[in-house]
Amino acid sequence: MKRGILLVAFGAGNARSADTLRRMQALTAERFRLPARWAFTSDTLRERLALARTKSDSVLKALRRMRYERYTHVAVQSLHLIPGQEYSAVLDDVRLAEAEGALRLTVGEPLLRDAADADEAARALLSHLPPARLSGEPVVCMAHGTRRDAKRLYECWGEAVARLDPNVYVACMKGRVTLDSLLPLLKSRAGERVWLLPLLSVVGKHTLQDMAGDGPQSWKHRLEQAGFVCSADLRGLADGPFFAELWMRRLDKAVSALDA
Repeated sequence: MKRGILLVAFGAGNARSADTLRRMQALTAERFRLPARWAFTSDTLRERLALARTKSDSVLKALRRMRYERYTHVAVQSLHLIPGQEYSAVLDDVRLAEAEGALRLTVGEPLLRDAADADEAARALLSHLPPARLSGEPVVCMAHGTRRDAKRLYECWGEAVARLDPNVYVACMKGRVTLDSLLPLLKSRAGERVWLLPLLSVVGKHTLQDMAGDGPQSWKHRLEQAGFVCSADLRGLADGPFFAELWMRRLDKAVSALDA
């Protein structure tokens, strides 16, 4: 029996995110005493890495490669926050690889599996807030969002966070609670400093452009236009030890299930 771990992320499009994923890989290998490697779900990022002569695999290709390398038992853990469309695609690839035979596969759950995880994720978020933030300063946390039923999980997360700190807001790029929803709530506090924090596993285009960029549609620009002093914290959730620990707990169950 040869066991291993496949970690899954959207991809690493810059040096900062690549460093984050390397640290997560090292943490995983040390914690479980098993070989760990990455698969990236983004076709675009894999193509970009290929042009730079850097190897990367999709989930299905990575699992086929591990089968070729004589792995028999593999635990798969993605850094997705919710069971949305991308997480479902990971499950599809795992099912296809398992149907091809010779691999026993298990999959760790995402950060927010259901509403019951909201309180735990809220406590982790409060431990991940910008270190330079002063008490009472608003923090707007930007998540990607989804059009699926799982979008309700972001709302549950936001509600759990608000119970712990009413000055911390969870909003999505797409969904029911967006920056447009928050601006009226923040209007009376114009002139104050507002912090921006990405609710994304690693820092990429959404963080650097959609959240903290200088373009007219970025959240930073829109908040500044509304009269706020805006500061952005450019750390992904996987940079924080509290969120890394939550993903490790999900993976621990998947590794244990390999022998079930």
